[in-house]
Amino acid sequence: MTTPDTALPEHALRPAYRDGNVLRWLAAYTLSLVGDSVYFVALSWSAQKAADAAAVGFVMAAGALPRALLMLGGGVVADRLNPRRVILGSDTLRCLLILTVAAVIALTAPALWILVALALVFGAVDALFVPAIGALPPRITSPDQLARVTGLRSLSMRLSLIAGPPIGGLAMTIGGTSATFATAGLLFAASLPLLLTVRIPHPESRSPQTPKHASPRQDLVDGLHYIRRHPFIGPLLAASATCELGLTGIFNVGIVLLNAERGWGPTGYGWIVSSFGAGAAASAALLAIAGWLPRAGLILTAALMVGCAGAATIALADTIALAAVLAAVIGLSAGTFGSLNNALVQSASDPAYLGRVTSVIMLITVGIAPLSYPIVGTAIAAFGTAPVFAACSGFAALGAVVGLASHSVRQAQLPRSRTGDPLRQQGALPREP
Repeated sequence: MTTPDTALPEHALRPAYRDGNVLRWLAAYTLSLVGDSVYFVALSWSAQKAADAAAVGFVMAAGALPRALLMLGGGVVADRLNPRRVILGSDTLRCLLILTVAAVIALTAPALWILVALALVFGAVDALFVPAIGALPPRITSPDQLARVTGLRSLSMRLSLIAGPPIGGLAMTIGGTSATFATAGLLFAASLPLLLTVRIPHPESRSPQTPKHASPRQDLVDGLHYIRRHPFIGPLLAASATCELGLTGIFNVGIVLLNAERGWGPTGYGWIVSSFGAGAAASAALLAIAGWLPRAGLILTAALMVGCAGAATIALADTIALAAVLAAVIGLSAGTFGSLNNALVQSASDPAYLGRVTSVIMLITVGIAPLSYPIVGTAIAAFGTAPVFAACSGFAALGAVVGLASHSVRQAQLPRSRTGDPLRQQGALPREP
């Protein structure tokens, strides 16, 4: 008799986009991401109504702080426990939390203290959910399909960014703050039945190098040592961190200031952001359809270099059309780098460490990269957009240098064979440290 936790051997015979198990996970993940987008619309709008513009930043920072501080601990929990249970538990908590706040706000005004408390608790629960959901793809598909799943996941993220804010805005217009929070909660609730039907195997979740009764702190230290010692994962995460620190600030802050400097207005900003999103979505679709690219390690480093060159050049664009084209190139390159990086890291990771590896990746994205925002803004105010964009792009390009300096990264291949140990046969995995 098949149970939800039983891995079916025939799933390895289907491409990911025809695997019902993968598609159920993808649908649940998409609903959850759209729910996140609606939640952030409700939270920021409620904060603005409850106090003033400064309160929006305060409330959003309140949610980001526990997410960043607890993310590594969430990775330990995902590895110590069944990731599916962690996902179901944390998603249920998020659903109940948001629906409860929606009911409270329906009866009272959205007081600032309620929103701060909500942001803190939601951020803490999210620190459990994110590493667990990121550790799941290698457990629900065969290694040769990981690239496709990564591409599908990237498409899901793009879809959520497109669909979430309009849904949140419509709910806010029709029913107000309470209805918007309720919409987010219902989206989380809709993902739960799908997650319940996702089947995963029961691999041993503890590495043989880790004592059986190790403490959570020992597990965390062991995971960080694993990443540092690994000849393949360590350089890739270092390249990713360098890329995020260099480019995230100019994309999220610098583009706004560049648009203001050129006087292009909201239309120009919209074209640039949309073009970037279209390029990133195209790279995700390419990977989802192709499922495999040759010399993936070299392609991702080349894509990063192209993206850095485009980021440095966009500050010199004197027309919206040229800026939009460069933004599309940057999006395509950045999407290719990110998707291949994630696919290769998940292919190379020991399943016992997937949660902790994912938590480090997410900590880089949500905890470390935003630290560049005030630096970029201050630097542009002092020196202008062109030199700051060039400097940040040059720093990000060091990530490609880190990748090229690693023999394991240069030789990296996405798994392709379905027989034996595909990762070892195709060279995607270096020898374990």
